[in-house]
Amino acid sequence: MVDETLLRELSVSDDETEAMIKEALGEVAAAGDMDALLSGQIEEFAPGNILKGIIVGFAGDDVVVDVGLKSEGLVDRNEFEDEDPIVGHKVEVLLENVEGEGGIVEISKRKADRIRGWERILESHNEDDIVQGKIIRKIKGGLLMDIGVPVFLPASQVDIRRPGNIDSYLGREIRAKILKIDQERRNIVVSRRKLIEDERSEQKERLLSTLKEGDTVPGTVKNLADFGAFVDLGGIDGLLHITDMSWTRISHPADLLKIDQQVDVKVLHIDYEKEKIALGLKQLEASPWEDIEDRFPVGYRVKGTVVNIVSYGAFIRLDEGIEGLVHISEMSWTRRINHPSELINVDDELEVVVLDIDKNKQEISLGMKQVEVNPWELVAEKYPKGTIIEGKIRNLANYGAFVEIEPGIDGLLHVSDLSWTRKVAHPNEMLKKGDTVKCVVLDVDQTKQRIALGVKQLEEDPWLSAIPGAYQPGMVVHGKVTKITNFGVFVELEDDLEGLLHISELADHKVENPQDIVKAGEEVEVKILRVDTSERKIGLSLKRAQWGAGEQEREGQDPDRPRKSMPTRGGMDEHGALGSDKIEFS
Repeated sequence: MVDETLLRELSVSDDETEAMIKEALGEVAAAGDMDALLSGQIEEFAPGNILKGIIVGFAGDDVVVDVGLKSEGLVDRNEFEDEDPIVGHKVEVLLENVEGEGGIVEISKRKADRIRGWERILESHNEDDIVQGKIIRKIKGGLLMDIGVPVFLPASQVDIRRPGNIDSYLGREIRAKILKIDQERRNIVVSRRKLIEDERSEQKERLLSTLKEGDTVPGTVKNLADFGAFVDLGGIDGLLHITDMSWTRISHPADLLKIDQQVDVKVLHIDYEKEKIALGLKQLEASPWEDIEDRFPVGYRVKGTVVNIVSYGAFIRLDEGIEGLVHISEMSWTRRINHPSELINVDDELEVVVLDIDKNKQEISLGMKQVEVNPWELVAEKYPKGTIIEGKIRNLANYGAFVEIEPGIDGLLHVSDLSWTRKVAHPNEMLKKGDTVKCVVLDVDQTKQRIALGVKQLEEDPWLSAIPGAYQPGMVVHGKVTKITNFGVFVELEDDLEGLLHISELADHKVENPQDIVKAGEEVEVKILRVDTSERKIGLSLKRAQWGAGEQEREGQDPDRPRKSMPTRGGMDEHGALGSDKIEFS
């Protein structure tokens, strides 16, 4: 009887199957003992075994192969991928079924080839070994690579930077490193990226050990960015900054370079710790800045072309590779410019003056306005101190008003020069933009290009004339409370003239809050304690005005002296002088 284990391996379990095998063995089985033959030969013809056969003919697109069984097997001609089937040639096939449909033995050459290839790979390769093969097909997640058997190359392992489209690798012969071998599943994963990284790492070490600053080396442009280009030096990338590409201005590295372009570059700096290399392209040529001070000395007038305009100025090309900056402040003596485009445009040809040169930084400062006469050189002659001018208020600031004396020439009317007596917190209390105002020139600073103006100086200073005569210590006067602070009260004695009633002079007792004694807008009688003309201050007292004659005696005054009643105060006349009939005596 047939061994039951073999029958199970052959997926058979009855007498008919045993008879089928005997029939398949033919006359060999009839000439000897069946059990002996089965023990020695049956395993050879078990499904899943590889058999040696001979090509005996063709049937349409199929190749007829005799493997020693009762009937021949058929192999699709396409399975002979790298050879033409020839009658009489030997071939290895995988036995899939002893008796398939129509009694034909089912065999496969392709599967046999794969098994043999897998066995050869296992015998000759291990993980981390380098293999070479052809990309044969794109599958989900990556590519199939033929190294004798199909192996999987994930898309993430195709290159150091994952390509956007891996179709370009189809049909290419590449090298890769084996990442993993799964014998049970007969699966191999390879990586071209790992191979490249390992080779670049070795190249990097060799390169860093031999490379030095000042060397000129070949490289390949690998990537372009707004700030520069990355150049592969053979194992390590160096940065070629846009400022080191050309002595002339370029707007983008793509104006000069392209991906995969071969270039010679100069090593400018090597950071061995961070493994960074700075490269230069323009340094391979002579610098146009070498004799810059001789070609464009300070004060030299030269014509140039506007190549770029920015908010703070304009860059002017003076010569090939030589540009200078005209700052916005150096464009006009008198015109107020918000942006350089108000005066010039790109490609305009201008005459400029060289103001300064920094050869180390490769910077040239230029001026446009210096080509013309500075109008401020004539201001001191046209507007000497004391000159009365009339101008329009161009702008107001917290500290004063800017008055246009002539186009481009402004004077500053400071807030402290608006009134002799009025305390002005902001010029808009007395002026507004666009007003025409008459002023006197107080000072001209030609170096700083400043003119100081005053309005109050058009009138006589009342603190030197009218006020000392009209307000004397000891007088009791009438006024209105205008402002209350924590240290005292301001009392308006007349228009634009105030005195200070200190908190200690409000009452005989200690006062914590001035509002407990007086209110804003309240009419009060106060006594003048002092008049300080140098500080332009008048000190007042409320409690002393209320003491009466008895208190005056305690202060040492003559009780028989005529006492001054509260004066009736009037305003200034049309010329700004205080009236002389404002005080009555009793």
